[in-house]
Amino acid sequence: MRHLFAMTLPAVTCLCSCTAGPSGRPIDRYTLTYESPVDPNLQARIEQIDTALRKQFDMTTEQTALGVLDLTSPRLAMIHPDRIEYAASVPKIGILLAYFQSHPEAATQLDPVTQHELGLMIKVSSNEMAAKYSRQIGLKTIQGILNDQGFYDEDHGGGIWVGKHYGKDNERYPDPVGDHSHAATLRQVLRYFLLLEQGKLVSPDASRTMREIFASPEIPHNDAKFVQGLAGRDLQIIRKSGTWENWLHDAAVITGPNRHYILVALTCHPKGDDYLAELAKAVDDLMQAPKSAK
Repeated sequence: MRHLFAMTLPAVTCLCSCTAGPSGRPIDRYTLTYESPVDPNLQARIEQIDTALRKQFDMTTEQTALGVLDLTSPRLAMIHPDRIEYAASVPKIGILLAYFQSHPEAATQLDPVTQHELGLMIKVSSNEMAAKYSRQIGLKTIQGILNDQGFYDEDHGGGIWVGKHYGKDNERYPDPVGDHSHAATLRQVLRYFLLLEQGKLVSPDASRTMREIFASPEIPHNDAKFVQGLAGRDLQIIRKSGTWENWLHDAAVITGPNRHYILVALTCHPKGDDYLAELAKAVDDLMQAPKSAK
């Protein structure tokens, strides 16, 4: 192994309980592994949604990968979970993780300037800020942290990979599976956000502060993909999107009345943004349905 945006609410707050120890939530005891079974009913519904949207936008099964993890149950559904993809800006979540792993004091003593710059890296995907912090930490250190925490395993399709500074730079370490500068698998992005919601990404304090960075209410979201699809709904979303040519991705934790779930989708198609917007609508409708209908 190698190793909130508040759409209808006035303010963004941390909606998860990021405390150490068992909290009584079923999701806190859940572990996403390579053996984790999917829920048959949810899997069937997600496959139906994907099939209908691919038909609508003339996409093949090779051009989409998606997964949903219901944090209230938990229930899992995934399509192509371990197929490595060029991930555009999504692996910037790995830089954020590595920063907190290598700066443990930041969990409780993060200065406002750094917090804002990391927010720019995550929420509006600033390449300048991503490169600033990846150079500060070092690419090999970042990937070593991701490997050690199981976010990249070439024996299981790969995972989250940060092999190049964002922007123009000659330093490059391609991932062993896909030869990508920046890569991800659906499963490992789902797992990242699961650990964040559980308060288990680095530490409970680090998870809480990282979640605040994802929220960064002073920084407006890029109004596309999941955010566009979910506009006007009674919910909050923290997310990391990615865009490069036809590689169009989104990954989010979505919380609202009667639902709390992770949605991740990776696409490679000119209509990927439209697919992602419609996917978010369809999945959010599904997650609000009574349990018997899901």
